[in-house]
Amino acid sequence: MSFSTVIMMGNLTADPELRYTPKGSGIAQFNVAINRKWKSEAGEMKEEVSFIGVTAFGKQAETVAKYFSKGDPIIVHGRLKQETWDDKTSGAKRSKTLVILEHFYFAGGKRKESKQEEDPKKFVPPPPKSDEAEEIPF
Repeated sequence: MSFSTVIMMGNLTADPELRYTPKGSGIAQFNVAINRKWKSEAGEMKEEVSFIGVTAFGKQAETVAKYFSKGDPIIVHGRLKQETWDDKTSGAKRSKTLVILEHFYFAGGKRKESKQEEDPKKFVPPPPKSDEAEEIPF
């Protein structure tokens, strides 16, 4: 039996990138910066930052893209996924681990109504529904 769950809180490093499958299901990708601070044995303050990729699907993807932007704090609850591929230039095997969002929570202070209300040009409407099979990249 296996178990994979992640709960993290951090800040978005950029606005979420929202795209749609041919059937109109949303996919949002974004990175979260997570800081860790500690004091070394010598008494010196140290800091380490991790940048974690997150992918959200469906209505949650649309909501994250609508209400979150660069710098906003977010709490993410999800599961780990490892992607592997062959590097196009060297042919070497490459991999990265990311978080598939299952739930998210607003963190921090009061939010704006939505990003689209400040800049309507940023809103990307979903494509028209088609009869093609759902294309999710996993």
